[in-house]
Amino acid sequence: MNHLLRELAPISDSSWRLLDGEAKQRLTPALAARKLVDFSGPHGWQHSATNLGRATPLSSSPSEDVTGLQRRVLPLVELRADFQLSMTELRDADRGADDTDLEPLDKAAHQIAAAENIAVFHGWQGALSGIGETSPHEPIAVGEAADRYPQAVAGAVERLLQSGIGGPYGLAVGSAQYRLVIQTTEHGGYPLLKHLRKIVEGPIVWTPGVTGAIVVSQRGGDFIFDSGQDLSIGYERHDAETVTLYLQESFSFHVATPEAAVALTP
Repeated sequence: MNHLLRELAPISDSSWRLLDGEAKQRLTPALAARKLVDFSGPHGWQHSATNLGRATPLSSSPSEDVTGLQRRVLPLVELRADFQLSMTELRDADRGADDTDLEPLDKAAHQIAAAENIAVFHGWQGALSGIGETSPHEPIAVGEAADRYPQAVAGAVERLLQSGIGGPYGLAVGSAQYRLVIQTTEHGGYPLLKHLRKIVEGPIVWTPGVTGAIVVSQRGGDFIFDSGQDLSIGYERHDAETVTLYLQESFSFHVATPEAAVALTP
């Protein structure tokens, strides 16, 4: 038995497969940050810190004529989203129902994916620094006009090149801005999305939770997502009518090269 306590849940093996499959289906498109940064792991639930490769001198020593250093690490954070499912729905799934109501799981998956994206791109106060807030580049305002996006994205790429940051580049786009981009056709009938792909020469990713957009280098080594336990479903409690479960993960995020990204503000 591990810390997720799944063996204690009144859920059959087939229903667990259903829940795990549903969670994966909902999480995969929404976990946008992982498509644009380096992913390390998963290293397991007991993995608690990321080595930063640095040390801080200690002001005291346990013995005369001896000096000391303290290794610097980045502690992992934990994200968790609870949800409840109907016992009746799970029993019907065991009977072969193909329309099981898993909306609470779907909502929790979206919420935790958005929280991860926000932490990576905008930061988590008191826990970790995000890409946008650590970038030394002045954000580029794009407003609400779709025709400004090519100029803004090209300007961001130029800033990165001037800073010696090579490509290709990726573009994380918030939900509202992504909807605007995919619906827009430029003069001459050319889709705006294809134009932006030509500019960045890399992926354009729908990023729920993010406000605006962020251009990031895809050369590697600039942004590191260190996964302890990857997103998993655990068991909390149950009664005769409902079972309370949760989605949980642990991770750290380290910005190694702050100048490798430029934020676009709406």
